[in-house]
Amino acid sequence: MKYLIAGLGNIGPDYENTRHNIGFDALDELASSSNVSFSSGRYADHATIKFKGRTLILIKPTTYMNLSGKAVHYWLQHEKIPLDRLLVITDDLALPFGTLRLKAKGSDGGHNGLKHIQQILGTPNYARLRFGIGNGFPKGHQVNYVLSKWTDEENTELQSLIKKCSEIVKSFVSIGPARTMNQFN
Repeated sequence: MKYLIAGLGNIGPDYENTRHNIGFDALDELASSSNVSFSSGRYADHATIKFKGRTLILIKPTTYMNLSGKAVHYWLQHEKIPLDRLLVITDDLALPFGTLRLKAKGSDGGHNGLKHIQQILGTPNYARLRFGIGNGFPKGHQVNYVLSKWTDEENTELQSLIKKCSEIVKSFVSIGPARTMNQFN
């Protein structure tokens, strides 16, 4: 059974270790803990890992955040993966820092990456794992905040939260979204 796990972020050194790139960071952890590395492909860097008889195709879109739907759509088609086996990992301003929330479907919540995925797929009915980054920014400075680096205080907790993201992904592919939501949300 194949799953597509899409971690959202922006490519390039300017975006590394920023709040907006938490999806990339989560996939880097999954790949490194399985001793695999990413390769360049169409619309995304990709890696494949195995877990409990399942194949997880990990993609980090190279289309930039606002065009993430191109990569997600392409890899779903290319790997012949049904929509119910897609999980998108993204940052979320509406959740306090460190809150991890799995949803089987839902709105884009104003997130441009999710908005584009929904537009390209034609449905909001795909799973997403939202990583709370908080909203500690002055009015009108949202873009600066999401593209800024983590604080020292956040960095102390970040690695354990990223590991928890990996646990949620593994749970999603092994016991499904409903039971995973009951266990982790």
